[in-house]
Amino acid sequence: MEEIIKTQKSYKKLGFTYLETAEIVITLNQLLSNYIIHYHKLRSFHWNVEGGDFFELHEQFEIEYNEVKSQTDTIAERIRVFGLKPKSTLKEYLKLSRITEIEGELTPIAMVKEILKDFQILHDSILDVMNAALEAGDSATEEMATEFIRRLEKRHWMFTSWSKC
Repeated sequence: MEEIIKTQKSYKKLGFTYLETAEIVITLNQLLSNYIIHYHKLRSFHWNVEGGDFFELHEQFEIEYNEVKSQTDTIAERIRVFGLKPKSTLKEYLKLSRITEIEGELTPIAMVKEILKDFQILHDSILDVMNAALEAGDSATEEMATEFIRRLEKRHWMFTSWSKC
């Protein structure tokens, strides 16, 4: 038992203990899973939006899914920095994600309201990452999360403003 404790205490990867690394990576995998399901929802909305708001929303959904695609890559690469592998199957993503898939057709306003619900879940998930990073003193992950939250809050404001029309 003493050997296990000594091993755990002496483990350091990038200056973080095994437990600190685990906490950061768990929250990053949760965030990655949320973003992956959100990405697929955005793609579906992009392909299926109809009506008078088609051109505007078609373009905005594309802007959003392209940014989310980049963010998922950033998250996965951050997990790899810790020497671990990110979750990478849809089955794993669906199990971990707090964002759920949508079946059936939605009106444009319902699509935007769904995106806004996802933004709240993503916001909470980013805060989880930020808190784990702050507790461990991981400034790189904290900086990444700060950038994500800054963009998310701006896009939330924009979609909220649009949905009031």
